Amino acid sequence: MAAAEDGDGFGTLDQAAGLRRWAERQGAGGGEPSVAALSSGIPEAPRPTLMVVGLPGGAQRQRLERVRRTLQRWQAGGHAWVGDPARWQLVALDEDSPHLHTLACQQPRWALWVEGDPDGFRRAYRCLRRLREGGGPTRLLVLHPGFASHAGLLDNLRQAAGAFLEIELLLLAERPKGHQG
Repeated sequence: MAAAEDGDGFGTLDQAAGLRRWAERQGAGGGEPSVAALSSGIPEAPRPTLMVVGLPGGAQRQRLERVRRTLQRWQAGGHAWVGDPARWQLVALDEDSPHLHTLACQQPRWALWVEGDPDGFRRAYRCLRRLREGGGPTRLLVLHPGFASHAGLLDNLRQAAGAFLEIELLLLAERPKGHQG
């Protein structure tokens, strides 16, 4: 007998299958090895997944391209952990998603986008509050369009998130200490 479906089309009895279908619709399904991996006989290295919340509205592709540009900037600035920015599987997620808690339990890498406009910090804090209320992640990497310094609003956001929401925000220096360039 088939499982009944709820309003979003996911079976109520098989939450994992519903999340897999949702991820496939969002472009994060993966799962299938690439043609290159099949032809070489060498399995392809897994692509790290980064769940991103707080992105401004617009087309999904454009929103995620901003994240990819940030990863490229960090990689070029000496953050070797980024590796090849094109390898990252980026998934934009609404902080009000009904799948937030389940994804927070399954996905280890999360990021918060903070926009550079005057209301960007207020939106970021509101997003963090919704994450907390929805059982979302409690540790996030802060992505942004390229603030030269963390002094001021980014530090304030990090402190407020920790003190009031018990959420840890990781801020990366644009140029790591000791990096020449």
